[in-house]
Amino acid sequence: MQSLAEVDITDLSHDGRGVARIQDKAVFVAGALPGERVRIRIVRRHRSFDEAKVETLLTRSPDRIEPRCPHFGSCGGCALQHLPADKQIAAKQRVLAENFERIGKVTPQQWLAPLTDAPWGYRRKGRLSVKWVEKKGKVLVGFREDDPRFVADLRVCHTLLPQVGERIEALAALIGGLEAKREIAQIEIAADDRTVALVFRHLVPLQDGDRDRLIAFGREHGLAILLQPKGPDSVHTLDPPTIDLKFGIPAANVELAFRPLDFIQVNAGMNQRMIAQALALLDPQPQHRVLDLFCGLGNFTLPIARLAGAVTGVEGEAGLVARAADNARLNGIDNATFHAADLSLDQRALGWARADYDALLLDPPRSGAAAVLDYLPGKRTRRVVYVSCHPGSLARDAGILVERHGFELLRTGVMDMFPHTAHVESIALFER
Repeated sequence: MQSLAEVDITDLSHDGRGVARIQDKAVFVAGALPGERVRIRIVRRHRSFDEAKVETLLTRSPDRIEPRCPHFGSCGGCALQHLPADKQIAAKQRVLAENFERIGKVTPQQWLAPLTDAPWGYRRKGRLSVKWVEKKGKVLVGFREDDPRFVADLRVCHTLLPQVGERIEALAALIGGLEAKREIAQIEIAADDRTVALVFRHLVPLQDGDRDRLIAFGREHGLAILLQPKGPDSVHTLDPPTIDLKFGIPAANVELAFRPLDFIQVNAGMNQRMIAQALALLDPQPQHRVLDLFCGLGNFTLPIARLAGAVTGVEGEAGLVARAADNARLNGIDNATFHAADLSLDQRALGWARADYDALLLDPPRSGAAAVLDYLPGKRTRRVVYVSCHPGSLARDAGILVERHGFELLRTGVMDMFPHTAHVESIALFER
């Protein structure tokens, strides 16, 4: 049974919830800020902590602002809209600092100024869940709620590109009018510098009438419409007949082609700033050989190639490796080579891993790069730039680089790749 209690919020957790204690047991309170006293409703109990939501705000933090989104608190897409953008990034820096201290046992010599960009309408990649709800007689289109069993009933999303975020209701009405309304599972959003594409995942073949309605919707709103009847390789265009997705990195005179389901950085503006920051820290020179691990489509590799003597990119997904090599050819770059390898496994026997490099760039997934750091960086490598999407794994790997490989953590900073969420993106420079 859910119970009520009054608590004082003393801290902000890594996932953006307020932290309180009841009889020495931690309680994580969604929607609460440090310095507030709140009446809470406990929604889940665990052995070492409880989870709760704000029932009544008794004492208001001076930092609290009104969320812009009417769905904040029910939609699980954002966690921090009640906190100003500058306070959000400051909180993320505190999370990173605490992880360095607690997990890595390292302290940076210098904190970089946080990287920020436009806080709204930034999300060019995303996945909207779709669900026909029989009892309501309507289609829900949105992100998952805090309880992932449920889809948030959205009318608008201010973090998505406006071409999509302002058309959530129209999308729900579109799908609600399809014969296959019960069989549309999700909509994948993928946008480049010119085109916004929607990929509709459908579990049964679509009738001609449904295809016509989708085409008409795309033409009315200036959206490319694609279909995915099965796995990722089944994605194909419906209208227009073909699309050619590319985004530019003007500072490096590079353009990257990608497919709609490929991983690209969600925030286009922040991606440009992040690449510039990484290049400034890495400082590749014409005589340098650089290794870029977890390279994806070549987001860092190809800009590095414009400055270094040679660069090697390694990525686990073979399709991304092939497209990275294609992107090198597209840009007339001949000093970049790419290899497919599962970097969660020991790859030290492979030729690229045995070669000498002057610098190493790491951009791993949330799990980090611990497996790679068992055998890299080599003795010749003097500089490592680590781009992280998870402060805990960065802190752990920083400890490995410092203690096991003899590096110093010179500079680090946070990047607001996902404003209004609790995701902490960061970058760090290590030198021998």
